[in-house]
Amino acid sequence: MSPEKVIQKIKKAGLKGRGGAEFPTALKWEMVRKVKAEKKYLIANGSEGEPKVFKDEFILKTHPFELIEGIKIAQETIKAAKAYLYLRKDFFQKYKKKLEKIIKEKNLPIIIFKKQGGYLCGEETTLVESLEGRRLEPRSRPPYPSEKGLWDCPTLINNVETLYYVSRIINNNYQGERLYSISGGDHPGVYELSADLSLKQVLKKTGNWPNFKFFVQVGGGASGEILLTRELNQTGSGLGAIIIYPEDKTNPVSLMKKWIDFFIQENCGKCSPCREGVYRLKELLSQKNPDQEIIKDLLFLLEKSSFCPFGKAMAQPFSSLIKKVGIFNKNK
Repeated sequence: MSPEKVIQKIKKAGLKGRGGAEFPTALKWEMVRKVKAEKKYLIANGSEGEPKVFKDEFILKTHPFELIEGIKIAQETIKAAKAYLYLRKDFFQKYKKKLEKIIKEKNLPIIIFKKQGGYLCGEETTLVESLEGRRLEPRSRPPYPSEKGLWDCPTLINNVETLYYVSRIINNNYQGERLYSISGGDHPGVYELSADLSLKQVLKKTGNWPNFKFFVQVGGGASGEILLTRELNQTGSGLGAIIIYPEDKTNPVSLMKKWIDFFIQENCGKCSPCREGVYRLKELLSQKNPDQEIIKDLLFLLEKSSFCPFGKAMAQPFSSLIKKVGIFNKNK
């Protein structure tokens, strides 16, 4: 199949990126393909640093052949000189041999690379910095990796789930599914269901609709948005994670403290709003009666002035929890 037909088929399927941003896959491929350059690269991102998200490992464990085929299809379509499969350290240890065997059998120019950094390597430009052996910080954009990525060459970066579905599409085995990571219910795990289902339908179909009052965090266990049960008629988005919290057993302040500890640990320190903001939030949340207005001001600054998408997204779980669940009347 010609590169043009491959891209057209992906476009017709309506596939969007599964790394969080949901950028149309075919458009991203077209952008890299059209750039004139001596060399181009492909990176399959399996870093999976967002808490409570475990769909990438599900693919590595149960669908490695489809993943490698998806990488091969992408590599041939954009004419990439090399492809890198970037894996979280524990994934690298568990799945490297199995993946290398498949790559060797197919004689493909795919290199498996062990993740050097943490959470921020889910951000495309930080991922590129990691592969180049540089300090793990995001780059200014533009230029975007599709124009100037790995070693200043046009680079296509896709999540492993995206590439898994590319192989399904090309083999006429795709009906608009996506993977959902579900935590906190009676039947936690990874489920493959239609991307058109509402969050309520997903929880009910998988036997994870609780019989108690609850709220959920959608998108991931750090940067995901808090949604109440009445808001679950919308479809899932982002990384496809749903985390269930019992309303009467969840201390909102304790939950926020877990988030802020994670963001402090994973902070790259590049920009002052994010670097200083998370420490100030930690100080406020350590107080007996934290000032809600100051917290809201800090969250506003993080969202509007952080350098990279992760700093901006950091405000979402805190803001939505405060607005929808509250913190002071439930602080224990």
